[in-house]
Amino acid sequence: MNELVGLILAAGKGTRMKSKLPKVLHKVAGKAMVERVLEAAQSVGAQRNVVIVGFGGDDVKAYLGDRAEYVTQLEQKGTGHAVQQAESVLGNHEGLILLLCGDTPLVTQQTLEQLLAHHKETGAAATVLTAYMDNPYGYGRIIRNEAKSVERIVEEKDGTLDELKVHEVNTGMYIFNSKELWPCLEQLSDDNAQGELYITDVVSILVKAGKTVSAYMTMDSDESLGVNSRLQLAQAELILRNRTNLALMEAGVTLVDPHSTYIAPEVVVGPDTIIYPNTTLEGNTVVGTNNILGPNTRLSNVTVGDNNHIHDSYAHDCEIKNDTVIGPFVHLRPDTVLSDKVKIGNFVEVKNSVVGEGTKFPHLSYIGDSDVGSKVNIGCGTITVNYDGKKKHRTTIEDKVFVGCNSNLVAPVTVGSESYVAAGSTITKDVPSRALAFGRARQVVKENWVTEDTFKK
Repeated sequence: MNELVGLILAAGKGTRMKSKLPKVLHKVAGKAMVERVLEAAQSVGAQRNVVIVGFGGDDVKAYLGDRAEYVTQLEQKGTGHAVQQAESVLGNHEGLILLLCGDTPLVTQQTLEQLLAHHKETGAAATVLTAYMDNPYGYGRIIRNEAKSVERIVEEKDGTLDELKVHEVNTGMYIFNSKELWPCLEQLSDDNAQGELYITDVVSILVKAGKTVSAYMTMDSDESLGVNSRLQLAQAELILRNRTNLALMEAGVTLVDPHSTYIAPEVVVGPDTIIYPNTTLEGNTVVGTNNILGPNTRLSNVTVGDNNHIHDSYAHDCEIKNDTVIGPFVHLRPDTVLSDKVKIGNFVEVKNSVVGEGTKFPHLSYIGDSDVGSKVNIGCGTITVNYDGKKKHRTTIEDKVFVGCNSNLVAPVTVGSESYVAAGSTITKDVPSRALAFGRARQVVKENWVTEDTFKK
């Protein structure tokens, strides 16, 4: 009976966004708003979720994929009309419906769990999530009777002066008993200031039918923020960032300047890590303990171990183990794995490569599609030449190799362990272990080549 289904309203265009992109696909902290709402529903047990789409519906479907079912609202005639469209797929559902808005990305698992618990405790036919606001302008007001029970919800444009003085507002999030919801939807009327069917009118219909409607007030009114403009999008971003930063600092992470540190809520950071200004951690990034990150560093989908120092660098879709020093101006590209005690210095790019323990790329090198052993030293200006114009090839550099500066290793090629590559060499053939390899033109010196006439040219 208490099986929970999520129903997410995501059909609106969001005119004030002034965007070709559907409003709910605008991102907050790296994720589309509707994705954050969907994840909130899933976090409280809604394994089945239905998304009502309209403007840009194909884009919303492409973004969320098979994580949800979809119903199309061809004409946007209000929230009640939107929910009516879901009866075709949820009309036979016996259980609870969690109704959420796709543009409220700040709602939390904790609040939704409390909303659900309150609904079950009160035995209500419907429960509305409310919030107290000092300035409730724009929000529907919760109207209670003399017994303090919920009587109805009045929208801003339909309220009287006395009703608009109420500071308890409707967040637009509800729990409905499914069997109670659908008959009420048939009774909705568009006789209101906006000429629309309001889902809020279900409350008064239930009350008039003698059903119990309860309300649970969240302690954080920020969770009710609906994003309808770029300004509100920025406000949501700031609120979520501050919430994340506060939780990290309380967990033992040092943020030198929280106001210029950008960390997605999904990111994990271990204690005693210090994060300097202008650092961004996003995606599925996991950072261990005792690291120093930044300044001016961005990590996206990166796994970082312990005791690393990464500054002025960009890394994405890669792994950094322990005790490494990276930066400044380093680019670590996808499928790179750095082992312990690696040093990657200024202006180095590493792509799709495995780098062994204690290896150093001090500066000005490109290492791509390579397997590099431990305790290797790569001289300044070294390039692994991985592309022949048609295919990518791998370079293998075994343990304790010394590669002199300004060298080209033309893949596919293997440089054996404990060998040396002379500076300025282009290596096109495998190098045996403990060998010296050099591949460069013989130096030619022409004495007295420069004459007085040379400078007159």
